[in-house]
Amino acid sequence: MAVQLNKTLINARLKTIYDNWNNATQNDEFGIIADSDALLLLSGDPAGEDEPVRKGTAFQTWLLGYEFPSTFILFDKNNIFILCSASKAKFLQQIKDGNPPVPIEILVQARAKEPPTDALPKFVDAYTSHKRVATLVKESYSGKLITEWEQALSKVAQQPEQVDLAPAVSAYMAVKDEEELKIIRTAANLTSTLLIHHIMVKLETILDKEAKITHDQFASQIELRIGTGEGDDAKGPDMRIWSKGRGLQDVDWGSTEFCYTPIIQSRSTSTGYDLKSTAISSTDPIAHKGVILIAVGMRYKSYCANLGRSVIVDPSKEQEDIYNLLLSLQSELMREMKDGVTAREVYQRALEYIKDKKPELEKHFVKNVGSVIGLEFRDSAYVLSSKNARHLKTNMVFNLSLGFSDLLDDTGKKYALHLIDTVRVGPDKATFLTDGAKLPTDTLFYLNTADDQVDDQAKSSKNPPTKLPTNGTPARNKTAGGKVLRNKTRSAAQEEVLQSTAAKIKEHQAELHAALQREGLAKYSENGVKHGEKEGKGWKRFQSYKGEGALPKEAEALRIAVDRKAQTIVLPMHGFAVPFHINTIKNVSKNDEGDFTYLRINFQTPGQLAGKKDDTPFEDPDSTFIRSVTYRSADSHRFDTISKQITDLKKEVNKREQQKKEMADVIEQDVLVEIKGRRPHKLPEVFVRPALDGKRLPGEVEIHQSGLRYQSPMGSQKIDVLFSNIKHLFFQPCDKELLVIVHIHLKAPIMIGKRKAHDIQFFREASDVQFDETGNRKRKHRYGDEDEIEMEQQERRRRQMLNKEFKLFAERVAEAASTSTGDTLEVDIPFRELSFEGVPFRTNVRLQPTTECLVHLVDPPFLVVTLNEIEIASLERVQFTLKQFDMVLVFKDFTRTPLHINSIPSLQLDDVKNWLDSVDIPMSEGPVNLNWGPVMKTINDDPYEFFQQGGWSFLGGAGAESEMEEDSESESEFEAGSDESEPEESSAEGSVYDGSDASDESASASYDDASDEGDDWDELERKAAKYFDPADSKRAAEAKTRRGSDVSDDDERPKKKSAAKPKANGKGKR
Repeated sequence: MAVQLNKTLINARLKTIYDNWNNATQNDEFGIIADSDALLLLSGDPAGEDEPVRKGTAFQTWLLGYEFPSTFILFDKNNIFILCSASKAKFLQQIKDGNPPVPIEILVQARAKEPPTDALPKFVDAYTSHKRVATLVKESYSGKLITEWEQALSKVAQQPEQVDLAPAVSAYMAVKDEEELKIIRTAANLTSTLLIHHIMVKLETILDKEAKITHDQFASQIELRIGTGEGDDAKGPDMRIWSKGRGLQDVDWGSTEFCYTPIIQSRSTSTGYDLKSTAISSTDPIAHKGVILIAVGMRYKSYCANLGRSVIVDPSKEQEDIYNLLLSLQSELMREMKDGVTAREVYQRALEYIKDKKPELEKHFVKNVGSVIGLEFRDSAYVLSSKNARHLKTNMVFNLSLGFSDLLDDTGKKYALHLIDTVRVGPDKATFLTDGAKLPTDTLFYLNTADDQVDDQAKSSKNPPTKLPTNGTPARNKTAGGKVLRNKTRSAAQEEVLQSTAAKIKEHQAELHAALQREGLAKYSENGVKHGEKEGKGWKRFQSYKGEGALPKEAEALRIAVDRKAQTIVLPMHGFAVPFHINTIKNVSKNDEGDFTYLRINFQTPGQLAGKKDDTPFEDPDSTFIRSVTYRSADSHRFDTISKQITDLKKEVNKREQQKKEMADVIEQDVLVEIKGRRPHKLPEVFVRPALDGKRLPGEVEIHQSGLRYQSPMGSQKIDVLFSNIKHLFFQPCDKELLVIVHIHLKAPIMIGKRKAHDIQFFREASDVQFDETGNRKRKHRYGDEDEIEMEQQERRRRQMLNKEFKLFAERVAEAASTSTGDTLEVDIPFRELSFEGVPFRTNVRLQPTTECLVHLVDPPFLVVTLNEIEIASLERVQFTLKQFDMVLVFKDFTRTPLHINSIPSLQLDDVKNWLDSVDIPMSEGPVNLNWGPVMKTINDDPYEFFQQGGWSFLGGAGAESEMEEDSESESEFEAGSDESEPEESSAEGSVYDGSDASDESASASYDDASDEGDDWDELERKAAKYFDPADSKRAAEAKTRRGSDVSDDDERPKKKSAAKPKANGKGKR
């Protein structure tokens, strides 16, 4: 079925309707229907787009989850009657089959050109059999069914008495359940994100540049952020804005719309300020001084959220005080709005607060402070006014709207202020669902006059400029025409210097690390997956032969035989031919001693592996194993042949196993379903990577019903990519690049020829080399650089056409994929302005972030890293003396090898940190490289224990320099349970690492803390060295040598390194 109704939710809400109806008394909110015999819900043709949502439509949507036009529902005490068309009856049949609280009878009307049924007469009889029926008496409907209904009623002599159902409907929908609250939170997050990341940013730009833009033009630009158009001309939502919001990754943009056109008002609005939600943005230009009112509301899956803000440019002291009063009043009402309080008491508390603080503002205060919001933008039954005695209940959601109107500024002009938020009522107080851009630091802007600027310039000519602190972010000076919009408040300049970008990153990173620790403990808790979902290693079982009869004939001679077919070596032992599978053999060696040649065959046995590799356990620890077998022979040539055969067979089997392991994740795609009825959309003249066999010629890509197909020029070769296997879709324009690219990153690799491919790329070269640069006849008639200018213009136009063609094709692919799979696929475009250089593989490349990934798409091997799969980013070799640093990305799947991006220029360190912080990736910072092999082994052995002992805190917390003092202590805690049988040579490596901390004080303090735990310095060095790369000790030593005499003087101070040397040397000389 196209429409799948939520039968469980519908039955729960039907039960709510009947329980409140049956238990209603004259004194509660359902008193209006207490004496009613039935409830009637009518609906006619759909309302126009510009009309507000009707209460009947909202109630029907609340009950059924969808709007069903021209459908009547009659509730009586024992039955539910539904009158609808045949097509709607198919969907509503689901409710009837879902075990409702009372029986449901669906009365189906006849189709067009069919004889009428008795459905309408039956429904009329059921209606007229009651004496008192509650219905929405104030609502009027139109449509064919409504006309037939009115004609049928006109023939009835005695009709039931009608009472208004609206108050009861409001009471039913006022208290929101968890499903409704979840949707409203999404609507609130959409509204807040739009305000913070677009409206306020755009408004600041308008003020800075004194741009001439009308109120309605600005409002129209805001509306475009969720996308416009339909079909081929459709433009999707602006993900540059929405990607910055919280919890908006899975938003259904088809169910997102504005409650009303955003309202922008300023002092130049010809009609004056209007605080009603029905106000409109005028065609007057936005004033660049005074009060600017903003109101925006968004609807998600039919549920509304609303907020409003007041921005004041160059405010007076009185305006500041009134705005601060609004903020404090809102906080006071948030404490007042709790379960059991009446709407009247909330409004009275607001008036009392104003009388106490500024009594002269009482006459300017709004007549109500909001109403319930949800499926209806404004529910008149729950208005927070002085006359409403209805009680507030937990999980009611209100549009809390505070404001003052008809205020006079210093020049005698009228202005207004408002502050609007969507809030949820709780047992003890209300909580905000919308937030942001509310504090005076966000909404109050101050202008310096031209005279002040002249004075400042005169002073600056006499006095030398004061140097700002280099470790802070200077105050951002914003210009609005000839004036300087210095800061948002009078104290903001000092605040912005003190609270630098680094401080903000540190604060945000502390939150991210705390959240990461909580999530890790919850994910790997003892009730969940404690030791990871990975089985331990074990011995594989091999069978060479099923019986003695399968042995080769060479075995009868009791000589060593190599059976390549069975991958077995047959060895004679005490008169028996004993087969050994090649996988049980570790290696073979041959030695000549005198007249004899010795052939030694070593077997795989537990307990013999040394070094970094793990030992493989065996099922029975008491078993006896043969480690090696040695044979002696005078035939040296035969042993040479056998040794070579065994070694070659071993290599062949290992190669086959490796290939099998590499191809384990390759999938076999389903057959591509070709499009029928029309020609597929094509992108001609494109090359593909990885390239197909044969001559390099361009082909074309086609969009079919279930995927893409690339055809080679002659049609001899093709590549099919199913939409269900596309993980990411990228479009990279040819701006400042030689190629224009549509790149597809797959969920699972596929085979292209004989190679495995995770990525498929279609590209075209943007440069045109098919013209003569040595001169032509045009130069006879032109002078100067006219021909070069024309060529540059042609090149620019050609690149624009290429970008447009490839982007349109990528958007069509995304649309077709979303239609085919049901999952939204967005076109991701790299942000070149955020790019940085690094070495993810062997060569230095430009890495570019996108909304969801970090990519390199220009040359193979390609790099595509999904950001939400990253657990933490570790910045390594971050030192003042080094020109480059490294970045290691650890994935949430701890079984994946961390990705190393090396040799990133240190000049881009701040850019990388800002980007990582903006996409909510926790990061750490350290002076040397970690040895990630043992670290990931320790984590995979027991993730829960890892997080219990502090998790990623051993990397240095949020990566701030001030937290480096705690590094050694957290490292000691992390390494306390590790294997302590490391060789003593690692003490030198540990001393180099220990001496590379930021300051002498932090080093000595860290060692004082660590020594309290009882470990001596040699022990600490061994533990630290285990997790760091020995190669870094060379780099650190070279860096120290380059520092020269300054460092040598520092070495005499009580650093960790200098203190560790005597202990290490005293332990034993080499």
